[in-house]
Amino acid sequence: MGRLVRYLRDSSKGQSLIEALVAVAVLGLVGVAFLSGLSTTYTAVAVQDRRTSAESLARSEFEYVKDSVYWPLGFSYEIPATPDDPPPWDPDRTTLESHYEHYSIQVTGQPIHPNGHFPLAAGLDQGIQEITVEVYLQGDLVLTTRTYKVHR
Repeated sequence: MGRLVRYLRDSSKGQSLIEALVAVAVLGLVGVAFLSGLSTTYTAVAVQDRRTSAESLARSEFEYVKDSVYWPLGFSYEIPATPDDPPPWDPDRTTLESHYEHYSIQVTGQPIHPNGHFPLAAGLDQGIQEITVEVYLQGDLVLTTRTYKVHR
């Protein structure tokens, strides 16, 4: 037995095979780590792209509301007397550009009391509205944001 141990210890046979196997294992671990990082990066980019598109849609909708004439919520309205006057904002408006084809928007408005945040009873709009925009991607909520519209 001692002869066999001395022979294996002094011999270099099989050493290159072991070195090759260790090198392949290390290379495999590095490859798995690299692909895992690549997958995580791709997922993060996709999530950020969804978020950026949703924010763009929400900003666009807020600009539409801001540029519209203030109109008390819960009341019907007539078309403005002159064509230069913008119409009141329409919470049921659902026009989206074609590059946002899988997105949908829900815009709601609620009158609030000027001295606090509690909602008022229907028809008691006192000049401040809380506008909420919810952006959905294929039915999943991506972003909810709020702003205020004030009657001047």
